[in-house]
Amino acid sequence: MDYLFLIVGLGLLLLAANYLVDSSVAIAQRTKISNFIIGLTIVGIGTSAPELFVSVSSALKNSGDIAMGNVIGSNIANIFLILGVTAMICPFAIERLQRRRDIPFLILATIFVTIIASDSLVPGIKENTLNRLDGIVLLILFVGYMGWTIIQKGKDPKKALEEAEEEASSSLTGKNPVLLWAIAICSLALLIYGGNMFLDSAKKLAAAWGMSDAVIGITIVAVGTSLPELVTAIIAATKKAPQLALGNVIGSNLFNLMFILGTASTVKPLSFVSINYWDYAVMLLAAIMLFVVVLTFKKDKMDRVEGVIFFTCYVAYIIYLLLR
Repeated sequence: MDYLFLIVGLGLLLLAANYLVDSSVAIAQRTKISNFIIGLTIVGIGTSAPELFVSVSSALKNSGDIAMGNVIGSNIANIFLILGVTAMICPFAIERLQRRRDIPFLILATIFVTIIASDSLVPGIKENTLNRLDGIVLLILFVGYMGWTIIQKGKDPKKALEEAEEEASSSLTGKNPVLLWAIAICSLALLIYGGNMFLDSAKKLAAAWGMSDAVIGITIVAVGTSLPELVTAIIAATKKAPQLALGNVIGSNLFNLMFILGTASTVKPLSFVSINYWDYAVMLLAAIMLFVVVLTFKKDKMDRVEGVIFFTCYVAYIIYLLLR
């Protein structure tokens, strides 16, 4: 029965997140908010809603290992699994701003989170935590990064508008405002309900399998909540638009590190005991390898060979988790 609840909970998360994005975009468009701002904020938050609700629910239930494991596992899966699969289907170029701004910032953000989450390295401290101050700092960094992104894109208004139009499309545009608000509220309720169901069943399965909360968070929970990104990447690659996958992955990873961990630890401090330093190391390695791709072989491009390497790294990491 727990397997059924896990699948149903995940299905509710994905379905609710999709309708939350569509209704939020349609509402924002009716209020004359620019499509660029909608794409940068509402759509970005909506597509990461599964990770957000699972992590916040975990924090409220004192399951810090699942909250942190979800973020670590999602970031590793996004780069090694999703970009690996995307590159194997359709190699893609890495744009200038992604090379010079987004990927280096992702590496720095990963290092920063690893440092503030490693309290046990300090003599006299036995438990690793992200407290409310850590969470607030992460949220401030997130706001700063968003502001920086807006300023950078503002230097090329035509390109920003084109990108925003693609990001901010909604199947509910033009619907009755009352209906839109009803869909948004119901989607939010389903997110909360589905998140709780998914989390509870995952924890029960972890206990039944003898797995730690950290491992279940990095594997089942992380891959489950990363399904929107995986599906988006595969569709984008088959439609010969793999750049969408790269932008989605980089944005999602930064969102996970700064907004999701920041929000979860601000709501309630996170304590985690079974997250291994190897997990942080693999998360950082994934970000560094993405940057190395820019500098080696076919510069500024990720080809099929590199895609296979990334995918192999993910499989090896999962095997390591199951054996440890």
